[in-house]
Amino acid sequence: MLAVVAASATVGVGCASAFAEAGGTVAPSPGTGTSTVITTAAPSGHRIRPSGIATWFGPGFYGHKTACGQTLTPEVVGVANRTLPCGTLVKVTYAGHSLVVPVLDRGPYGHLGAAWDLTAGAAQALGITETVRIDTRLIGSTLNSPTLGLPALPQTSTLAGGAAAEA
Repeated sequence: MLAVVAASATVGVGCASAFAEAGGTVAPSPGTGTSTVITTAAPSGHRIRPSGIATWFGPGFYGHKTACGQTLTPEVVGVANRTLPCGTLVKVTYAGHSLVVPVLDRGPYGHLGAAWDLTAGAAQALGITETVRIDTRLIGSTLNSPTLGLPALPQTSTLAGGAAAEA
């Protein structure tokens, strides 16, 4: 039993670091006053095909709120899906590049048969400029928040006793 718990914790840490590298949000360090829960189980009852057609969206939607509550900007890294819950983490692979992205919106709603709609930030990170076939895998979920999908902020101050110290 202990081995299963340890293995689950290790997978969760891998997901968190992969998500951070993808421009996502990770659990803050202890003492920061906020927390994000990252689980490694896929949302129950949701099945996705391992590959599917993906489109991307962006410029015409900048400044608008996504269905999950984020304000879309060029920096937001995420994906839209018609059925997966907000905050579901999806590993997207295209042409040898992989990225872990959260579900941030509903869609796509075009008539191309696409199952995924990447934000412009996610498409750019994967080198996608047109409609393509991607590989996908559900890897977990995180709490939905208005800042989900935004790049992690650089550490400009040092934490001391739970409060930011002047630099």
